[in-house]
Amino acid sequence: MQPNEQEFERLAREHKSTIYSVCYMFSKDRDEVNDLFQEVLVNLWRGMASFQGRSDVRTWVWRVALNTCITSERKKKKNATVPLTMDIDLFDDRDRDTQQVQMLRNRIGRLQPFDRAIVLLWLENMSYDEIAAIVGITAKNVGVRLYRIKEQLKNMSNA
Repeated sequence: MQPNEQEFERLAREHKSTIYSVCYMFSKDRDEVNDLFQEVLVNLWRGMASFQGRSDVRTWVWRVALNTCITSERKKKKNATVPLTMDIDLFDDRDRDTQQVQMLRNRIGRLQPFDRAIVLLWLENMSYDEIAAIVGITAKNVGVRLYRIKEQLKNMSNA
């Protein structure tokens, strides 16, 4: 069964910032964010017909976005390449707040993909129950993992 285009457009519009946030946390630059964003949209389109409504649409979108990004990350590690460098850094900003956000982003980027997904959901102010439903573990396990993740982030160097 083919999904309805209007329903898909509404879904994409309503969840655009969520999808973009997930893609941003799993990317190194804007091109990669845009590529992942497109890949998530394709996967949402493909999955719309089989989505049965057993969970909230928001939970389903988070799951598809995270799974897409984690799968992409695994593929990148298998096919490691030498990145091309540019003369300018489009993400370069000297503002102190921006530097702190960038430092946190860099540290989160060094976490394992599953832990990165959990901390991203936590940063979105989701409850442990919501996080558990999205990643497929218990709420208690979410709490334990978040504690360990926070300790890991505190102990990371800025390098």
